[in-house]
Amino acid sequence: MKVAMVVSEMEPFAKTGGLADVTGSLPLALGKLGVEVHVFMPRYACVKESSDRVTPAQGVTVHFIAHEGYFHRPGLYGEADGDYPDNLDRFSFFCRQTLVRMKSAGIRPDILHAHDWQAALSVVYLEKQFRQDPLFSKTRSVLTVHNLGYQGVFAKEEYPKLSLPWELFSMDGFEFYGKVNLLKGGLLCARALTTVSPTYSKEIQTPEGGAGLDGILRARSAHLVGILNGLNQQIWNPATDRLLPFRYDEKKRKERARNKASLQEEVGLPVSPRTMLVGMVTRLADQKGVDLVIEALPKLLKMNLQLVILGAGDRSIQEQLHQATTKYPALRAHLGFDERLARQIYAGADAFLMPSRYEPCGLGQMIAMRYGAVPVVRATGGLNDTVSDVGLHERTGRGFCFAAPEAAALAEAVHRAMKVFEQPRQWETLQRRCMKSDFSWDRPAKEYLHLYSRLMTHPHDRS
Repeated sequence: MKVAMVVSEMEPFAKTGGLADVTGSLPLALGKLGVEVHVFMPRYACVKESSDRVTPAQGVTVHFIAHEGYFHRPGLYGEADGDYPDNLDRFSFFCRQTLVRMKSAGIRPDILHAHDWQAALSVVYLEKQFRQDPLFSKTRSVLTVHNLGYQGVFAKEEYPKLSLPWELFSMDGFEFYGKVNLLKGGLLCARALTTVSPTYSKEIQTPEGGAGLDGILRARSAHLVGILNGLNQQIWNPATDRLLPFRYDEKKRKERARNKASLQEEVGLPVSPRTMLVGMVTRLADQKGVDLVIEALPKLLKMNLQLVILGAGDRSIQEQLHQATTKYPALRAHLGFDERLARQIYAGADAFLMPSRYEPCGLGQMIAMRYGAVPVVRATGGLNDTVSDVGLHERTGRGFCFAAPEAAALAEAVHRAMKVFEQPRQWETLQRRCMKSDFSWDRPAKEYLHLYSRLMTHPHDRS
């Protein structure tokens, strides 16, 4: 099987977030299953490769699409003052050129798999402009939505730049409240749709979670599947992580305890083994529920716990956290991002907090469990699919969940975690259970392979 994967970022070449982690790991996992994978991405200024990258042993080739004017810039999608105003031009060029490159190189893909709005047009061009080409006559298309909140919406006046007929600018096409929506076009054209967790695939079909596209997603629900992302367990491994003061696994309890003491000392908190240390590594945004944490601080810090938050983002949230640190001695907020400190929080915190309003998949909770930090999460999206509540599943639970996006519910979940933490043997059992969780890419890759095979087996079925 031959798969052409169209992505706007990919680890280790260019990265702004979790999308690059997925597109950097999934092709390699598919390669191990015998799939020939060709990845297409822009050659940004940060890409150091001078030519296409081939990984023969793993069956993956990365093709870079170059354009000096469009991609040789400081950012991928924009800079500090906002998105690049010509992003429609940039990514429509990229999507069309991926198909042109396949044709010139004689790459005949069985599957074209696009990721997010930046790549969605490749699906549209395949179906509307390249379908009659013999090279693509049997190619089936898949579009994965990593976060429905980002859709690629532009002014109607830019539509002619896509070189597509005007009849596609309609309620049944690209039109979205009088504007052009690139993701919507891809959702309507792709033979199959996926998103990054089973729960999120259901949430985006509701008015609350659908970001204006829930009607389309409900209409295409038979063609939509949620496949939980994996975690690169070689990169995220406390036994080999060189950024940790002390490396460990689930059997080396003392080394993990030394990481906790090291973290407490570094951030200026009292070194106290029996004080529950709660960590949070996050983007400072309402989506991540940081405002709920701030609202819950009076209740949380009346408990015998310490709280360390690392993140950057919304200025007003940063200011609120800064002010809170002057009021609460047990709170430390480090504004900005520090990879070394992030790893130490995963390795030193007893519990890890993720109170997200919505979370398509989430990697933080997987990393936390891998490192032995017990997750306290809101039961949404991928958090719901990866963290089972100890109160409901005593023998298999891996954390503490709450449903309502409210400060009181968050504080109650942390309090339940505290009660278990006060029983050392139960807590150690829970930590070991978390660390033994399998979040590798093996299972997701097999699910994608099954989807690809089904599309090839039923070529006239749009599912």
